[in-house]
Amino acid sequence: MNASAMPRLVSVIVPCRNERAYIGAFCASVQAQRLAPGWALELLIADGHSDDGTRKELLRLAAADPRIRMLDNPGRIVSCGLNRALEAARGEVIVRMDVHTTYADDYVAQCVEALQRSGAAVVGGPWKAEGAEPWQRAIAAAFQSRWVSGGARSRQLDYEGEADTVYLGAWRREAFERFGGFDEALVRNQDDEHNLRVTLGGGRVWQSARIRSVYRPRGSVRALFRQWLQYGYWKPFVMKKHGQPAALRQLVPGVFVGGQLLLTLAALLGAPWALPLAWLGAYGAALGALSLLVAADGHWALLPRLPVVIAAHHVGYGIGTLLGWWDVLRHGRGRERFSRLTR
Repeated sequence: MNASAMPRLVSVIVPCRNERAYIGAFCASVQAQRLAPGWALELLIADGHSDDGTRKELLRLAAADPRIRMLDNPGRIVSCGLNRALEAARGEVIVRMDVHTTYADDYVAQCVEALQRSGAAVVGGPWKAEGAEPWQRAIAAAFQSRWVSGGARSRQLDYEGEADTVYLGAWRREAFERFGGFDEALVRNQDDEHNLRVTLGGGRVWQSARIRSVYRPRGSVRALFRQWLQYGYWKPFVMKKHGQPAALRQLVPGVFVGGQLLLTLAALLGAPWALPLAWLGAYGAALGALSLLVAADGHWALLPRLPVVIAAHHVGYGIGTLLGWWDVLRHGRGRERFSRLTR
């Protein structure tokens, strides 16, 4: 076969750890991708030393399909896994995927098409969440709401155009040669940081509504709080690196929690208690209003759960942000307890 007849290659890169229950279905969804004529794909899965049988299952899948390769990720975190997969990738286009997401069968093809059509450095689809159980449905409804997310374009399912970040992402190989790989000092927010680096470096981030997927969010308030605690914690490390946030909305939860703590401390030292109580009451009113707005979008049955879910989102992110700034200003290193990914 001559070079002109060789198919063009897409490399799908995936970090994972302890995903035995999901990895088979995920690989099947990638194997079922419908590519445009003249394209082929390889699937590179960087395993972070799983101990639940994931590695054994990956070896079985790789033996059955030469397109699948398992790589070792001794760093055990997402950014390290992505970089190990990038190092091994052979494709001219790189598409990132996540094990806990369901994809349209033309997902990869639409990523390639959007790169060609937009000329952007990175493209991706909207971040759509759906739940099965009541708490998971409430978490998904709040997550999807423009009111709770501060108007983030990545949650707008019909938005097409430039954005500050996108879900997962797809790149031409040369984008990593120009902007570098993922920051391995970051356990969370490595995608947001990379997109900010692209934007500051003169590249564009583009969202296409044609790139369709569905994300399965956490199923409990406790898990949701831990997730957003980690997101908030690592955000100051990104801000310190670049001297700015990717978007001003990222500052709001930290300002709320910090203001509440300062006013409460002032009251303990003799200031009127009316100040922290008024601050808390204002947030309570905002929380009620947000819950009603989310419920009015077809989620009235979830209304009793929504205030708890929204508060866990905001307060977890806000506390994480303050802890992150404390560690950034104190010694610039992340804490061990925030260096472990949890699902």
